[in-house]
Amino acid sequence: MNTPSHGDQHPSPTPENLRRQVEHTREELGRTVEALAAKADVKAQAKEKAAALQEQAAEKAAVVTDRLREKASQAGRLVKDSTPDPVLDKAAHAAAQVRHSAARAGQLAADKTPDQVREKADQAVVVARANRTPLVAAAAALVVFLLLRRTRRRR
Repeated sequence: MNTPSHGDQHPSPTPENLRRQVEHTREELGRTVEALAAKADVKAQAKEKAAALQEQAAEKAAVVTDRLREKASQAGRLVKDSTPDPVLDKAAHAAAQVRHSAARAGQLAADKTPDQVREKADQAVVVARANRTPLVAAAAALVVFLLLRRTRRRR
């Protein structure tokens, strides 16, 4: 079977050589098809691009956030440094008075509140703490509803 033809200088390929060539060609064709399929998969390309853009946005947001924090810190130091000490002292004193007045008002309200009302309020607090997620979701839904209603009235 492996007899050279008269016009050829190369011997005829053996069946084993042909099988290897066919298998090699199949592998190359498979890789080519996979590459073409990847190029044609717009959805996967869009997901990859979106993930890359999201990562870039997160990095930029982190950089901007750091810059804003630094600027706010500098501004705070500048205001504090440029504010006269008597003004700072008065502000601290006023803040202390507000805290004291708020505590006193809270105590007075607690003293004047009937026991039944206080017990009901305590029960409501326990229930609210136990069901935080649904309450937050309901509050968010209420806010969205009110905002939508407000915008519709303006139209």
